[in-house]
Amino acid sequence: MSKSQDKSIKNNKVSLAEVAKAAGVSKMTASRVLRDEGGFSESTKVKVMAEVERLGYVPNRLATVFAGDQKSTFVGVSIPELGNEIFTQVLEGIDRKLVAFGHQTVLGMTEHALEQEEKWLETVLSWQPAGLIITGRSHSPKSIQLLRGSGIPLVEIWDHNTSPLDMSVGLNHFDSGYSMGRYLAGLGYKKFGYVGTSHDTANAASARLAGYAKVIEDSGGSLKKQLLLKDAPGFYTGFYGTEQLLAANHDVEVIYYQNDNMSVGGLQYCQKRGLSVPDDIGIAGWGDLPIASILPHRLTSTSVPHLRIGQIAAEMVLAQINGEPVKRAQDVGFNLIPGSTVRSKVE
Repeated sequence: MSKSQDKSIKNNKVSLAEVAKAAGVSKMTASRVLRDEGGFSESTKVKVMAEVERLGYVPNRLATVFAGDQKSTFVGVSIPELGNEIFTQVLEGIDRKLVAFGHQTVLGMTEHALEQEEKWLETVLSWQPAGLIITGRSHSPKSIQLLRGSGIPLVEIWDHNTSPLDMSVGLNHFDSGYSMGRYLAGLGYKKFGYVGTSHDTANAASARLAGYAKVIEDSGGSLKKQLLLKDAPGFYTGFYGTEQLLAANHDVEVIYYQNDNMSVGGLQYCQKRGLSVPDDIGIAGWGDLPIASILPHRLTSTSVPHLRIGQIAAEMVLAQINGEPVKRAQDVGFNLIPGSTVRSKVE
């Protein structure tokens, strides 16, 4: 065969029948070799694998699963967005663990929308995954029906849920916000601000805000909010969200942000305005993200084991696939970090 003919074959989708013909064996024998089922000689294996390499054949693993010949190695994983550094860390924890045990991640992004999750579930379940890991505990009625009827391991991540559809791992976001609010109120702050994003459905950030607001209400303080509809929680949203909040509320003493990236944007705006942190205004974030490690002063924040959440979720799926006992709900907790971006004593 000429090089041009060989190149032509490689530029087209190669079938198993072509591999078998080139190796001089039956299609069934080639299939057994690829699945390592036995019933063939070593020399036959060498010939088949040589043609697989030469022709660039890629086995259709999905078709094999549909045919019932092999258990699926796919695990469907949904996160709200890739642009949010927090969820990429969670995803990294999931993928590392799954790959180590021979499984692959099939990723979907729901954009904090129940209808997006529903569409993704309809698609990914048609691929017969070995398990599912989905972000959040709020689902549409149809999604709940699909999940309950799937018959495969399911882990809901991010929000701690004592009554999950199957399994759950995460933290109590209300308590996380409440903890920060209580800490700031204990430092004597009375006029509070909050800068975050807003979505159509309830999410973890909303729960943190609710916990924060509860403390302020109980302590007799006042809260001014700036919710940026549909924006990603990043540096720029923190910057202009702070600008908008302070333009309308000059007397705010401390601002709590949806995450650390937004709080760094807020810090930059305060510096632009000539405001001293924490003397003129206090800043508190959430998540203990990597950006906080390069700031000249320790950011007041909340540490969350993002990577560990992903690892535990993958471990739960793998354990159930293998028929091992699994604790249905796991709370990974959080730790408040009292940094130097808020005042250190009651004034």
